[in-house]
Amino acid sequence: MNKEHRGPNEKLGTLLSLAGISNAGLARRVNDLGAQRGLTLRYDKTSVARWVTKGMVPQGAAPHLIAAAIGSKLGRPVPLHEIGLADADPAPEVGLAFPRDVGEAVKSATDLWRLDLAGRRGGPGGSGIWQSLAGSFAVSAYVTPASRWLITPADARVARDAPAPGMNHVGHSDVTKLREAAEDARRWDSKYGGGDWRSGMVPECLRVEAAPLLLGSYSDDVGRSLFGATAELTRLAGWMAFDTGQQEAAQRYYIQALRLARAAADVPLGGYVLASMSLQATYRGFADEGVDLAQAALERNRGLATARTMSFFHLVEARAHAKAGESAACAAALSAAEGWLERSRDGDADPAWLGFYSYDRLAADAAECYRDLGKPRQVRSFTETALARPTEEFVRSHGLRLVVSAVAELESGNLDAACAAGTKAVEVAGRISSARTTDYVRDLLHRLEPYGHEPRVAELRERARPLLAAPA
Repeated sequence: MNKEHRGPNEKLGTLLSLAGISNAGLARRVNDLGAQRGLTLRYDKTSVARWVTKGMVPQGAAPHLIAAAIGSKLGRPVPLHEIGLADADPAPEVGLAFPRDVGEAVKSATDLWRLDLAGRRGGPGGSGIWQSLAGSFAVSAYVTPASRWLITPADARVARDAPAPGMNHVGHSDVTKLREAAEDARRWDSKYGGGDWRSGMVPECLRVEAAPLLLGSYSDDVGRSLFGATAELTRLAGWMAFDTGQQEAAQRYYIQALRLARAAADVPLGGYVLASMSLQATYRGFADEGVDLAQAALERNRGLATARTMSFFHLVEARAHAKAGESAACAAALSAAEGWLERSRDGDADPAWLGFYSYDRLAADAAECYRDLGKPRQVRSFTETALARPTEEFVRSHGLRLVVSAVAELESGNLDAACAAGTKAVEVAGRISSARTTDYVRDLLHRLEPYGHEPRVAELRERARPLLAAPA
């Protein structure tokens, strides 16, 4: 449904021309973006003509989908006012800012946490905020946060002397509870996937537990620790959103996590957030930007982070180089990752959030690097090492590694082995809630299409049918 606007929408028409999008093309893009969020939209070129020439304003999520569609073509975020639709139902650009002021940073983060509550209440296929923001991920939104963090990775002072009305003084025991919540959340995520019902407890913890603490009073020492704990939880919320395919939510959480890490004066944690941004950018097809983000993490942490931490950052860099098809750069980054890991010792002061990282994780990511570079022999070698680790704690990782193994077997001409590994992967994927794992399975089935007449392939596809039919 449309509502009347004040005459022709010249801003929308101008930006469509600038982006080189036809009326039919915009309608198709908007419909497709809506379908990604379970919305059935039937706009056509006539609909777009009404928006431009008669100034009609589409209702619901459509204005934000229009902005996302144009922004995707231009390669940058497009706010509603730029397309003359600022008076549509607002989907605030909450979470994209990286304020210089600490007080504004607290407001930016807490606003996002409240926004996510509204999004979750929208429900699958509903009108929640993440449905409205469908497809609005823009890798360019990471430029300012990364630049400001590189220039000033720590705030000079974060103590808060006067709490907001009704808020109390914060102590180290309050922060400890948040860190324990983060540790629990990491275990849930690894074992059950980002879409498990327990994952919703992380945004709830941020909104109900962390926000009041940030608005309380605290010393500089306690404040640094508090900002660090909330940065960890915020990054986790972003990672879980990323795992479930909510890229727009993940991006906002990552930006706020980086800002909170700056307030914590925790450079390694900031690097970890940048590494998470890098993995998302690479996954979304922006490999060059993924390289930049990983290298930003590395540069600021030289001489600061532990050997194990530097190893992980180099591994993330290798993933981006591989996706970009840069074989030599990937090999150099993998070599650096292995070298740093060999230098690590059990007594090192590694951060708690790096507890997942060991040689088998390096091997698993190296296998993915060589998969992207089209080298199945190396994939098989590294996957054997990666799959040797017990699966009870890292169920999702095991499922992803099985798919990578299946792809390597297929590319080596071993169809039976590929289907066997694929069958195991489907079984694991069915036990967790992870859109990313489902995407890996879907990619494997696509690669198997030339062998669709084979009974074993048909059987695997049938086994995967319930998984692929499940709502995201």
